[in-house]
Amino acid sequence: MPESVEYGMTPVPTGVWSESDWLRIERQTYARALRASSEEAAWEIIIRQARAVLRAYSTSFFIVTRFLPSRKRSQVEAVYAAVRYPDEIVDSFELTPVERMRRLDAWAAQYEEALAADSINDSLRRRTPCFLASFSRVVREAAIPPEHYRSFIAAMRLDVCPRRFGTLDDLIDSYVYGSAIVVGYFLTYIYGAPSADDFARALASARHLGVALQLTNFLRDVGEDQRRGRLYLPLDLLRDEGIHEADATDPRQREALNRVSRRMAAVAEDHYARALADLDAFSTDSQTAIRACIDVYRRLNERISRNPRGPRSLTHRESVPLSEKFRALPPSKYWRLPLAYLTR
Repeated sequence: MPESVEYGMTPVPTGVWSESDWLRIERQTYARALRASSEEAAWEIIIRQARAVLRAYSTSFFIVTRFLPSRKRSQVEAVYAAVRYPDEIVDSFELTPVERMRRLDAWAAQYEEALAADSINDSLRRRTPCFLASFSRVVREAAIPPEHYRSFIAAMRLDVCPRRFGTLDDLIDSYVYGSAIVVGYFLTYIYGAPSADDFARALASARHLGVALQLTNFLRDVGEDQRRGRLYLPLDLLRDEGIHEADATDPRQREALNRVSRRMAAVAEDHYARALADLDAFSTDSQTAIRACIDVYRRLNERISRNPRGPRSLTHRESVPLSEKFRALPPSKYWRLPLAYLTR
């Protein structure tokens, strides 16, 4: 089991958590939230643990969310925990495909139960997991359409039973929509916009950013995805390079796969640019965090596309050094970052 550190009220493990880690944290957080003296106290207990999830699993996103106002930051942390756990079911826990699907079905049913509740305490009394109790509160408060999370769960089911995608449009419509675009929609309802017209533009910007982030993540994880039996490189792009059965471990395919990766990175870059063009559609107090997110992940996309030897993702997971991430952030806002990250 990973080493543990104190964070908030419950000792949480560093690094990727095992299923037993998740279950232990759920039990302890659930019990404390259920005993809380008020709705707000229960919310704070759960959000401290949701913050620990975000910090453990995504240094980049944890950093950029520090630029949000406190209330919005807490809501984003609730969203992240609610999407992280299903992702762990399909990616990390040692389960059979049948058991993964069963866990996702149970999680989806618990989401519906949480939606039927009118408070965190009501959700907990219905025995819904604490991270769904907090997420359902965000859905109610921010008026997030409930079907967006259902689309996310549907995308997770595709990861359990992977299929190939014929074109980039097929990949985006069939998978990226549920895995990333709707998550961007969640956040847009939290971030807000100055007017109804601006909100429509903000949703469009979120769609572009969701596509960009997911394409970059695909390119970062080509080899890792192959080990899980997944392929997110469109078949038509592979055929253009003479590849009919992609194999990231085959040196003979390396150059061809590099060209495919660079083509997809160029598409991602276009979506980053489109997302940035409508940054002003979001509420002013959210724009710094969104801009930081675009800039940090854009650097990762650039590392993939500009590496003269091709993306490391064919054999290793590509990443951006912490020092380079900080250079992508607004210097005048460094005071918002936790001291632990500045002195690590």
